[in-house]
Amino acid sequence: MFVSDTIAAISTGMNNAGIGIIRISGDSSFEIASKIFFTGSGKKTERFDSHRVYYGFIKDGDEIIDEVLLIALKSPKSFTTEDTIEIDCHGGNLVMRRILDTVVKNGARIAEPGEFTKRAFLGGRMDLSEAEAVIDVINSKNEYALNNSIKQLTGKLYEKIKGIRDRIKYEIAYIEAALDDPEHYDLEGYYDELKEKAGKILEELISMKSSFSEGKIISEGIKTVIIGKPNVGKSSLLNILTGEEAAIVTDIAGTTRDILKQDIKIKNLSLKLIDTAGIRDTDDVIEKIGVERAYKYADEADLILMMMDSSVPIDEQDIKLFDRIRDKNAIILLNKSDLPVKTKTEEVRKYTDKYVMSVSAKDESGIDEFKEKIEEMFISGKIGYNDEVIITNERHLFLIDDAINSVKAVLDGISAGYAEDFLSIDLMNSYESLGKVIGEKVEDDIVDEIFSKFCMGK
Repeated sequence: MFVSDTIAAISTGMNNAGIGIIRISGDSSFEIASKIFFTGSGKKTERFDSHRVYYGFIKDGDEIIDEVLLIALKSPKSFTTEDTIEIDCHGGNLVMRRILDTVVKNGARIAEPGEFTKRAFLGGRMDLSEAEAVIDVINSKNEYALNNSIKQLTGKLYEKIKGIRDRIKYEIAYIEAALDDPEHYDLEGYYDELKEKAGKILEELISMKSSFSEGKIISEGIKTVIIGKPNVGKSSLLNILTGEEAAIVTDIAGTTRDILKQDIKIKNLSLKLIDTAGIRDTDDVIEKIGVERAYKYADEADLILMMMDSSVPIDEQDIKLFDRIRDKNAIILLNKSDLPVKTKTEEVRKYTDKYVMSVSAKDESGIDEFKEKIEEMFISGKIGYNDEVIITNERHLFLIDDAINSVKAVLDGISAGYAEDFLSIDLMNSYESLGKVIGEKVEDDIVDEIFSKFCMGK
């Protein structure tokens, strides 16, 4: 539970726009609104009906601050489950701050980051996984991330976790009942039954855990590094993908000496794209540092785009790069396909098993096929617009992993012939770990940490 003082904040971005929204939530919301809101005819509004929109003015004393629409929402039918007032005003920085200052002057306090959503969670409006999905929706960088966040916001993860917990709870209750009343509950043959049920639960939890690698890529983007020898077209590719002249392009080898970073969207995925210095043996100190950085970023990448000049033969440096990307997700792009070809895809495949394709950064041929290949590499058939929930939150991952270990302990205990009460302890540990995903028995400091990451006004 929490002390329901009244909070207020600007819920729209702090930049000039057509409209802005000031949100007020708490027991004094309606009282504060009645002090500062006046109808178009200049009268105070002493009473607000729920789920009504009112037209009028916000005043600070006798001074009119802005012409507004005011929305009244009575508890518990609001986002926070508290009495809530939303003021739709003009979206200038000054006018929004003046209205917020007037609200605070009349009895509210400035909300902490995420406090409106935190109150929705504490008021039972949503579980913790749904609350966390709110910020994921706001931060979504692509359609996959948004779709998955919406699923969690509408309770898909909660339903999945609750279903597993209900099955675990049944087994705990059955064991406890059998130990307390052995005459009416028979445990003969129960080990085989529990082994089968626990095995199915373990499979489901492992499947959820395994989705995290794809989920992290969906939510955070694919860390993509472009590598290759000098003057093979790396910077030209960067410019094509970003749609702007992000990198200087010349015929002089070694033009790119530092690291260039751009966030881009390809298909429904986000890429954190990094263009590196051309890789070659050099005595130039600055260029050598650029090459070392290129190797470092390549080692840390989710995806490597190795560019080659198809108008020249394969050389020793290319072969070294093939070896460097051997254990990485990589696509080899044979650039300059508009020129006479001296290196064909079949020849490259003699040195590497990576996907090889021809492109031209000059006329952009092959680029669409290249984009489709990236989506194919990173998005499995189960990720899309179905009901499958993908884990993207590290807190959820750790708790699911704890639950997995507890279920494994149950199965090990069955194999070792442990007494049923020991099995019940491990089942309870799994039950509680999953409960923390959706916010049951979660520590206050963890809740505070989660909502502190939210933006102001949400």
